[in-house]
Amino acid sequence: MTARRWSALPVLLAAVFVTTLDFFVVNLAVPSIRAGLRADDADVQLVIAGYGLAYAAGLIVSGRLGDLYGHRRVFALGLALFTLASAGCGMAYDAGVLVAARVAQGGAAALLAPQVLTLLGALYQGADRARAFGWYGAAVGLAGVSGQVAGGLLVAADPLGLGWRACFLVNVPAGVVALALIGRVLPRTGRVLPPTGRSLPRTGRSGSWRDLDLAGAALVAAGLAVVVLCLVEGREQGWPQWTWWGLAASAPILGAFVRRQRRLAAAGRVPLLDLAVFGESGFPSGLVAVALLFGTSAGLSFVLALYAQEGLGLTPLAAGAMCTALNAGFLAASLRPGPLGAPALVMGLVVLYGVVTWDLGPYAVGAALLVTGAGMGWLMSPLISSVLSGVRAELAGAAAGVLGTVQEAGGVLGGTLTGAAFFGALDGGWDAAARAGVAVLIVGASGVLVHSFRRARRGPASEAGSPAAARFHVKQERPADCP
Repeated sequence: MTARRWSALPVLLAAVFVTTLDFFVVNLAVPSIRAGLRADDADVQLVIAGYGLAYAAGLIVSGRLGDLYGHRRVFALGLALFTLASAGCGMAYDAGVLVAARVAQGGAAALLAPQVLTLLGALYQGADRARAFGWYGAAVGLAGVSGQVAGGLLVAADPLGLGWRACFLVNVPAGVVALALIGRVLPRTGRVLPPTGRSLPRTGRSGSWRDLDLAGAALVAAGLAVVVLCLVEGREQGWPQWTWWGLAASAPILGAFVRRQRRLAAAGRVPLLDLAVFGESGFPSGLVAVALLFGTSAGLSFVLALYAQEGLGLTPLAAGAMCTALNAGFLAASLRPGPLGAPALVMGLVVLYGVVTWDLGPYAVGAALLVTGAGMGWLMSPLISSVLSGVRAELAGAAAGVLGTVQEAGGVLGGTLTGAAFFGALDGGWDAAARAGVAVLIVGASGVLVHSFRRARRGPASEAGSPAAARFHVKQERPADCP
């Protein structure tokens, strides 16, 4: 492993950190945004949800763009757009401009996410790969730990009189530095051929817009955006009728996308998403496990946000301190991923269920959360790495895009199902509601545990001999040769 490849890791992780941070950093700035821009409730909801909607809708398309134009090139474009969109958020003069900039931020984050996963898989193999994905998990955990805290501190500190705008402008210097380093430290991945074996038409060194299925991109983006919007707003608004109509409409939209991809493949053309990726070794079952893990994480955050203050009567500060145990456990464990992740996750949730049942108080809840967070930290990076390790090189971008989509959709669906169980049991009191929510989480975590046991029985595949490691080469070029 050359020093240059390791020097690429901080640039990739910086992108992971800032894009994850922006899911959370805006939450505590909402009152200041409302006052400063005279925003109404709908505007504020779109400021928060617009980022996630654009992110979820763009992941599959961006995975394909990486295959066409090179993952490093699309990474650089995404980082540049994210930096510009962050500046746009910070300089917004009314709520409409802020919403538009947030949507642009989410779309740029979607450009980045699949490229990071694909580049990590291409640059590092074996023990180095485990270390790299461990640091990836640590970056996600650190962003989760610091997200809302950072937002609150920036608003309170009011640097240079910027107020809430600092929550977005803080991304700009980080983005500029990372962009300046890309040409020096990030090697260019070799171009891969599509699974059909047909050479792509080339414009210079890259693919052509003719190779991008724009109609398919519109279908999948629209379908995913409708699903996420209906699930998020449906839970918030008590499931009005329009959310059910929206979910019903998303099925034929996504079905049309799948049919189009099959027709393109049958005609010898390159689809936006090659459905052959779902036949790769361990990929479908790994996706289910990833969805369950991210759904468990999102559902647990939802339960804690309500139970800590309403059930235990804690102040926001005390509730945040208690919940920090979850993120601290995650962050510490993610630096040393291990085989005990799934058992620790289930054990922590079972202990949490018992703590709530016997009303043992916030310190016991914090202890249970520490174990639960450690389980998530031990589990996340090896799970994501294993899902991608068996995928062929020519499907790497598609796999990363699908994986990111499943992470986002799993989180939204997990929060929705947990919320339904929580509120359904609320007539019995806050303890009963928390038990119902945690019970749903135990079921989800048990699914991850079953996947972990099955994979352990099969034996981990050797990454050095995996298709991705064998066929996805990295060109070590001088900075002057980089596009």
